[in-house]
Amino acid sequence: MIRVALVDDQALMRAGFRALLEAEDGIEVVGEAPDGRQGVDLVRATTPDVALIDVQMPVMTGIEATREIAADPALSGVHVVILTNYGLDEYVFEALRAGAAGFLLKDTEPAELLRAIQVAARGDALLSPAITRRLIGEFVARPPDRATAPGLETLTRRECEVTALAAKGLTNEEIAAHMVISPFTAKTHISRAMTKLGARDRAQLVVFAYESGLVVAQGNQSC
Repeated sequence: MIRVALVDDQALMRAGFRALLEAEDGIEVVGEAPDGRQGVDLVRATTPDVALIDVQMPVMTGIEATREIAADPALSGVHVVILTNYGLDEYVFEALRAGAAGFLLKDTEPAELLRAIQVAARGDALLSPAITRRLIGEFVARPPDRATAPGLETLTRRECEVTALAAKGLTNEEIAAHMVISPFTAKTHISRAMTKLGARDRAQLVVFAYESGLVVAQGNQSC
């Protein structure tokens, strides 16, 4: 059972999401909150698998709430998905840096929302190739900051390679095919890289890969 918390200042939006999710087998809505502060309290009280959090809310924004959730070790199993009306903009990049697993537009098709809940609950990043390309563009605009890269030198060559491939938007299965290894081995390398780099999830691993310069502007890896 995937447990979901809904955090949005629009009651109608929360009601719509609840109705859709509760009609699906295997998903349970554990609670709702109308602002970021109450959202953090709700997540602490219920420790859901996934928290759907609106990006702009009163009292505390979705990004601030995400940052607080990501900083709490007791909530390490909670995967935050940011909800936005705004598409690919500065909110998305800031949300990923804050610890979000990804983001969804509020007009996302129901089937896509359900798939996203499942993806996030597995700990995978909600980063489509289009989003990854925008991330690349964002980080290409400034030089990498290797000085602040946490533990880059601790990665093995394999871990470095899978991190770079993940940063290009490849799934575990695609990474496995590219490296001629099993998907399980690819997942293991990804997990070890996340642990060494202190990445909360795959989305933060992708952000780290570009901010550190592990993947350079032209999309080539520098392992």
